[in-house]
Order: sequence, then C-alpha cells, then structure tokens
Amino acid sequence: IILAGGLGVIPLRSILYYVLDNRDQFSRVFFMYGARNPSEILFKNEFFQLKERNDIECLYTVDSPDDTWNENVGVVTELFEQLPEIDPRRATAVVCGPAVMYKFVIDEFLKMKIPKNQIQLSLERRMKCGVGKCGHCALDHLYTCNDGPVFTYWDTLHFRELI
Repeated sequence: IILAGGLGVIPLRSILYYVLDNRDQFSRVFFMYGARNPSEILFKNEFFQLKERNDIECLYTVDSPDDTWNENVGVVTELFEQLPEIDPRRATAVVCGPAVMYKFVIDEFLKMKIPKNQIQLSLERRMKCGVGKCGHCALDHLYTCNDGPVFTYWDTLHFRELI
C-alpha cells in the first residue's frame, strides 16, 4: 500500500514506479492519494492513467471537490473502507504526507493488523539542514536527516514527537 497526502506524493512517486517496473516482485498494489482539492493533485494526468492498468488499484480523494472531480471526496483515511481484506503478514505500507495525517493513517493500518515494522513512514518534514549539523531534526540519539528520513512505525514508538 503506497499512501500519499498532498506533496508527499513526490518522494513516493519513485517507489510507485519501481513497484510498477518490477511487478513480478509484488502481489497486489494499492496507490492511495489525497489532496485538498483537484488543482493541488500533482502529476494528475500521469496518476489517472494508472487507473487504466490492471496491475494496480488506485484510490484518489480530495477534501474540497470542484465541478470536474469524479472521484472520492473526504480525507484520505476514508479510502481505507474501499480496500479489500488483505493478509497483514504480507503487507507493507509506505506513507508520506502532512504531519496531521500520520496518526490517523497509522491507526487505520493497525486496524488492518499490519505489523508495526511493516509500516514505513517518511519523516522528511522535520529536516532543516539535511546533514546533521543544525540539530533541528534531533530526537534523543537520532537525526532524521542522517538516520532516516524513513522509519518504521515500530522505530518511532519511543519518539512520540516524531508522529
């Protein structure tokens, strides 16, 4: 499950295309993307063309639709209702988006019983200098810029301020 919110789709795009280029290495693939409104959806034509493929399931939503929007309306967590039952032992979730989204998305993945070490979270939003000098991203002994920016949910449990 590749889940993006807003600008978080930019770093996840490369993962999405890696998965699509190597489909034989992956079972079912779900791409979930939410934005505030249709005009803020990045790579809109590109991503909507993915819906024509039969090897990926795409779910899109916006908070505030316009007259041209024909997809889901609501926050990205509402898309979870459309996911089929999956084997949580074989599932991996990859998430990138606004900070406010993480807690709610993680709760949904935990309801699906996806193991905490199989939920990958991009925490790039905490970085400033990107090289571990300014200390902006420091949490105890970790530096988001050097030790991440991708952490499993399991890794973040001791650092509540990460989420």
